Amino acid sequence: MPDFDEIMKMAQNAQAELQKAQDNLDKVEVEGASGGGLVKIRATAKGRILNVDLDESLLQPSEKTMLEDLIAAALNDARTKADQAANAEMQKMSAGLPLPPGFKMPF
Repeated sequence: MPDFDEIMKMAQNAQAELQKAQDNLDKVEVEGASGGGLVKIRATAKGRILNVDLDESLLQPSEKTMLEDLIAAALNDARTKADQAANAEMQKMSAGLPLPPGFKMPF
């Protein structure tokens, strides 16, 4: 059984790995889309929006409501993909940690 110093060192290593994984999430990019690609939103895995791309056919006053719906759907798609990418990165980070079976990381 590890002594207190070993446990503290493992905790510090885990904290450093977690910080590294968190920092990496700004480099992981995802794209959410809606309307068959008429609206595309690029974001980081942390959820920061990088770009919004709108098909020109949507830039008509009569398409305002549809455009609003498509933007909301694309944002939600990007957010879902960002969450999935973040979870995948955190799973990679925690894979090497000596955690008890069934332990879930708080992220």
